[in-house]
Amino acid sequence: MNLSSLTYSKGARKKPKRIGRGNGSGHGRTACKGHNGQRSRSGHKSRAWFEGGQMPIQRRLPKRGFTNIFRKEYSELNLKDLVRLGEIDKITPGILIEKGIVSNKRKPIKILGAGDWSRAVEISAHAFTKSAVKKIEEAGGKAIVV
Repeated sequence: MNLSSLTYSKGARKKPKRIGRGNGSGHGRTACKGHNGQRSRSGHKSRAWFEGGQMPIQRRLPKRGFTNIFRKEYSELNLKDLVRLGEIDKITPGILIEKGIVSNKRKPIKILGAGDWSRAVEISAHAFTKSAVKKIEEAGGKAIVV
């Protein structure tokens, strides 16, 4: 077996359509572009969303609501996710990124209150929910906003 002798099996590859190479090719004359019209001309370019003068879809559809450009997106973590860290006295955003619990370094971290929490640990994050703060403080820990 020689790698240079490998070929495709019969019928696996189709020859490309060679347009504009005379009438004998079956793709001569108008070269598969039809008669006249914008797309038959040389140099035709059309934007991907152009619909030939028809009212574009982004103008046909109704607009609702708005996008708040000042919205802050957080990497959200539940208290039950922090149990995986084991016995650590201080939990900081740096430790969470280092251990791979938070993947996105750019998003601020918010601690949510789902799950049970029983250890007295100092947790630092960018935001906390009220239920998370309540559970952390009941266990004797501290919730510190960075």
